[in-house]
Amino acid sequence: MEIGNRLKNARTEMGLTQEKVAEEIGVSRQSISNWENNRSYPDIVSVIKLSDLYSVSLDELLKEDKNMINHLDEATNTVASRRKLETLIEVGGYLMIWTFSLIAFWAFFGVAFWTGTVNDAAISYGYPILVFYIVLPVSAAVISAFVGARSSGGLKWLLAPVFGLTFLLADFMTFGVAWLSTFENVTISEIIAVCEFPRIIVGAGASAIGMCVGILIKRSKYKKLKKQTE
Repeated sequence: MEIGNRLKNARTEMGLTQEKVAEEIGVSRQSISNWENNRSYPDIVSVIKLSDLYSVSLDELLKEDKNMINHLDEATNTVASRRKLETLIEVGGYLMIWTFSLIAFWAFFGVAFWTGTVNDAAISYGYPILVFYIVLPVSAAVISAFVGARSSGGLKWLLAPVFGLTFLLADFMTFGVAWLSTFENVTISEIIAVCEFPRIIVGAGASAIGMCVGILIKRSKYKKLKKQTE
């Protein structure tokens, strides 16, 4: 028996109309009709909602319907690929912002270090506050929130140390390199000395906060969806 017949039988046994089922799971009545007549297949979210609504296990709904199982496999793979692409685009956007912040430093302030005029307030306070405490942290938090709301695996937490390292590198490749360029001889100890390691905490912390917000949003949506199907 195909899934369409199972869905129709389950709905009939529950004494529900197609209109009522459509209202309960948030789709059109035409979608319910198409599913029951095997003209199209429901997505995985709709299958789960129907399983809960009809009090029928997923195994019973999908049993021996190879076409439906293949459909869900393809849909799942498509969603997974789309999520990876979205994550790559978001991280790429952050890297563009990160790169622009470095270019902006050297374009506007780099000459000041080479000419010895480094006491400018814009260099000492304006740029660090704008970049390291506003632009980069907000970018890291927002992107991490999107990833947290979309991903379910534990690998997403690797973003936190990655963002932390980008903060450290941004500081080193701006102020660090600028100061080192004024020395005649550069030693490893001097390189380590100019590294602002607390930047890692700021970057990782911003990412972790964003990730937590994203996870909370995801859980809130799940709870809302669960209540709608009860």
